[in-house]
Amino acid sequence: MRALPGTRRLIITWGVLMALTLVSMVSARLDQTTDWQALPLWSAAMIMMATGFKAHCVLMVYLNLRAATPAWKGVFIALTLLTLTLIAAGYLAGRFHLVG
Repeated sequence: MRALPGTRRLIITWGVLMALTLVSMVSARLDQTTDWQALPLWSAAMIMMATGFKAHCVLMVYLNLRAATPAWKGVFIALTLLTLTLIAAGYLAGRFHLVG
């Protein structure tokens, strides 16, 4: 069994998570004060990729899933991918007016 992550790894991971949060904020164009519009596809894709990587970091480092069995890793990664897929599908449905 692997040891718990060290302080250095935790701080580096935290820094990466904060940087990816900034990428998501810039991609979402939070500085715009005009009327609400759907994000461009490239922006939504960038946010989804950053979110997926952030979830992976949290699972592997903070939950120490890297020390778990492959079955546990697979289940958590599959659930994360399913969640991201559902969010992306909802975005695309709303963007292309497929709902209702």
